[in-house]
Amino acid sequence: MASRVILTVIGSDRPGLTAALAEAVLDAGGNWLESHLARLAGRYVGSVLVEIAPEQLAALHKAVAAVDANGLNVTLVDAGEAVASAGTRLSLQLVAQDRPGIVNELAQALAPLGVNIESLETTAEDGAWSGARLFRAEVVASLPAGVSETDVQAALEGVSAEIMVDLA
Repeated sequence: MASRVILTVIGSDRPGLTAALAEAVLDAGGNWLESHLARLAGRYVGSVLVEIAPEQLAALHKAVAAVDANGLNVTLVDAGEAVASAGTRLSLQLVAQDRPGIVNELAQALAPLGVNIESLETTAEDGAWSGARLFRAEVVASLPAGVSETDVQAALEGVSAEIMVDLA
């Protein structure tokens, strides 16, 4: 029976790195199921869900580590069994003036509601009109029973009057 592992990588970025990782997974007999890969502060950062025979785990680790022996840190973690998301899924887009602590404020606003943040992508960029730095976030969350989209929107807008929230 196949195992599911989460492969995490961080290190030097270069063209072709994703292709080299995909080839390493395939060469070790793995199946690339899901991934989140990005260039972050000039580094290649990612996580990949791989399905592979347990006896091939060492080969996978060796093959992936060999992709960039000069700085690619590789970790393999048992993913366990897939657990379905509970509750209603909600996608949010947030825009606000950037400031230290904004992610903490947003997470702290959702925690008392029992909202599970499944995915969080953030950026900070200069505003087109004012040049002031804007914080943007895309969130995918699951809401527990009894918590509505309106509850989530009110909690997030309660952090600051200048936060704009779009729900999907």
